[in-house]
Amino acid sequence: MAKRAAKAPKPSGSATKVAEPDRNCPLCPRLAAFRADARAREPEWHNAPVPSFGSARAPLLVVGLAPGLRGANRTGRPFTGDWAGDLLYATLLEFGFARGVYDERPDDGLTLVGCMVTNAVRCVPPQNKPTPAEINTCRPFLTNAIDAGEARAVVALGRIAHDSVLRALGARLAAFPFAHGAQHDVTSPAGRAVRIFDSYHCSRYNTNTGVLTEEMFRDVFRAVRGFVDPQSP
Repeated sequence: MAKRAAKAPKPSGSATKVAEPDRNCPLCPRLAAFRADARAREPEWHNAPVPSFGSARAPLLVVGLAPGLRGANRTGRPFTGDWAGDLLYATLLEFGFARGVYDERPDDGLTLVGCMVTNAVRCVPPQNKPTPAEINTCRPFLTNAIDAGEARAVVALGRIAHDSVLRALGARLAAFPFAHGAQHDVTSPAGRAVRIFDSYHCSRYNTNTGVLTEEMFRDVFRAVRGFVDPQSP
């Protein structure tokens, strides 16, 4: 019998505060066990659900797949400590969605500007492959990040992030197929218009194999910048 997805969390306090999983979130037993093993091996690492980075009031939300074992799972900040973060944060800095210097550490002083970064699955999965049930179970946190926030643009990094964003918005997958560089206008159940920008994931594998080039990635964020700030050059 399929596991029912967790009930959507309700943020406390401000309406724009994003709800996050508890440090010892038990909702996905396989991920909880993998997390516990990592804590035993590397007790100095974060080894917990990785919270969103940035302000929920931001007009841009970037959604990845899941934390990397030696990246965000180690550092506690999305896309921090691995190659995917090198490319993502360099691109955010280039297009004015970040300020400071990215130095692969959560205390490097990097700040996001009009942007929030999160993942479809908040805990590191074995072999970087969450199961469909785990993606469904974690989706309420993504739904909350969208509902509690003010994003008008969502960059979906890869097909899994794309599909999970669509489901969080209550949209039909068949109506909005994934394709790098594609843009999809979706209306949330609350009536808010959101434009989804698709991109191949900025993983080392995709860049090493030429599936995604740095210029292809820049083109996506160039389009996003033009959308959220039509007066930009």
